Amino acid sequence: MSITTAEPRALISSFPIRFALAVGLLTLSAKITIPFYPVPMTMQVAAVLLIAGLGGLRFGAASIIGYLVAGASGMPVFAGTPEKGIGIAYMVGPTGGYLFGFLLAASLVGWVVDRFGSKSAPLVMTAGLVLIYAAGLIWLAQFVPTDKLLEFGLAPFLLGDVMKVALAAILTLIAPVTLKRWIKG
Repeated sequence: MSITTAEPRALISSFPIRFALAVGLLTLSAKITIPFYPVPMTMQVAAVLLIAGLGGLRFGAASIIGYLVAGASGMPVFAGTPEKGIGIAYMVGPTGGYLFGFLLAASLVGWVVDRFGSKSAPLVMTAGLVLIYAAGLIWLAQFVPTDKLLEFGLAPFLLGDVMKVALAAILTLIAPVTLKRWIKG
């Protein structure tokens, strides 16, 4: 489908498709684990940052909200679900802060990329990762002793997440303009 001003209905009607694809990508990124030391990793951080980097603030934030609503409603979209619980109970568990951090990161990345373009992706995605960790660690502090917080909530994930930031930034930078326009609507 080519994107022109003569096709506004096609763009509007494609929102449910784009939205479903984004929520599906987030779900898939949570379900596929990659063997990594010291813990297996998912690709959620990369998916969150990529969706916001390609789709901007409105689409990025809406996609993360859709993902969170799907999870809150009991759909097993999060990492470790349904084995580790589902719905609101999962969201208020130890990883709940990271889920909220996804929304903060997507909002920041989307806003900056909308305002300053894709070239800002590497820097703002790094800042987005900091927001994810900040929200996650603040929440995790309710469940883990303070002296173990960084050991359990940051250290095992940092190297992998830095690689995911790099991947999302590179994909955002090299994505064709027509793809970015289609995703943004």
